[in-house]
Amino acid sequence: MSTSAPDRDHDVVVFGATGFVGALTAAYLAEHAPAGARIALAGRSLAKLQSTRAGLPAAAADWPLIVADSFDTGAVAALAASTRVVATTVGPYHRYGLPLVEACAAAGTHYADLTGEVLFMRRSIDVADAPAKASGARIVHTCGFDSIPSDLGVFLLAEHARATGAGDLEDTNLVVVATRGGVSGGTVDSMRGQLDEAKADKASRRLMADPYSLSPDRKHEPSTGTERDPVGIIHDSELGGWLAPFVMGTVNTRVVRRSNALRGWSYGRRLRYRELMLGGELPLGPAKAAAIAGGIGGLVVGLSLPPTRALLDRVLPDPGEGPSEEQRDKGFFRIDVHTRTSTGARLVCRISAPGDPGYKATAVMLGESALALALDADRLPDAAGVLTPSTAMGTVLADRLRAAGHAYDVAAV
Repeated sequence: MSTSAPDRDHDVVVFGATGFVGALTAAYLAEHAPAGARIALAGRSLAKLQSTRAGLPAAAADWPLIVADSFDTGAVAALAASTRVVATTVGPYHRYGLPLVEACAAAGTHYADLTGEVLFMRRSIDVADAPAKASGARIVHTCGFDSIPSDLGVFLLAEHARATGAGDLEDTNLVVVATRGGVSGGTVDSMRGQLDEAKADKASRRLMADPYSLSPDRKHEPSTGTERDPVGIIHDSELGGWLAPFVMGTVNTRVVRRSNALRGWSYGRRLRYRELMLGGELPLGPAKAAAIAGGIGGLVVGLSLPPTRALLDRVLPDPGEGPSEEQRDKGFFRIDVHTRTSTGARLVCRISAPGDPGYKATAVMLGESALALALDADRLPDAAGVLTPSTAMGTVLADRLRAAGHAYDVAAV
């Protein structure tokens, strides 16, 4: 563990600790953070913070509590200045997140969140990238199931290809092979907000549709105009049969492309990347893939129209809600990221983890991201600004997740 900065009271502050995923993250840190790590809990209500802390493992009994509201700029600035890292689960981030991002960028405080909101990330880049570079802060979005498996998977493939002389990545496909888990209320609420913004503003619609919307240098993207989000079902025997678009692909693909651009397109200037979900081969594969694609389309359309949104709101989870511990423990995910390189080599990164992807597995990912940013400064990539998980933490995060029971294995096919 690296030495803590002498001018900071805490190593990690979990902001939003009284929420569902925030409490799971705090519990993970209480069980797995090394002895001596200085962790605090933050949120709007002291009483709720006290209740949350009382329900955590014994290691958290003396953790400090910080009362701060997302819209109180003074309190947010003081929170940021008190710690080396803020791990925040307070969403939707387009509504609550930007003041904290700006405060962390100004204070030189590292930041990790769980956003899957492209519009929020673009605003964060525009307002906080330069200040964060100046202060040395790493502002790291998408530190959960969105988008760590995607971002680390492609990064590890590129590292393996470079080390073995296999060339640059070209056609690269993430395939969700199997998963069990629910959709979080926070994810649904973020989707509502993004759809509302896109509906009200043409520029937001264009930005959400742009495959390179998070690029640091949009005009120099090597494949400008050639990448498209998949629509409908496809068949590819090399990828396992019939496939449908992956619901998180419109976020994850943009994060991966940002990582490539931040590295000077070192993955390859001909990288073509998409994300899919496996239906399988005949006889059930086409129907399963069609059902997945239809479900995604139906959810987007349903949330876009007031009458159907009102019906969906009755059955979809609310923010702060989540599955039982038994349900979380039964969850899992398995992902294969396939690539064909410029030399014709075929590689795959096989990724898997136990636990509900959006809850238990995400708490591990956010918790390990926070610990990496706080305690592994001497081993992290030399980078600052608004980053991605792989550009901020790279192999350090991959190694931490492997030690926590997640698999990231690269092999030739």
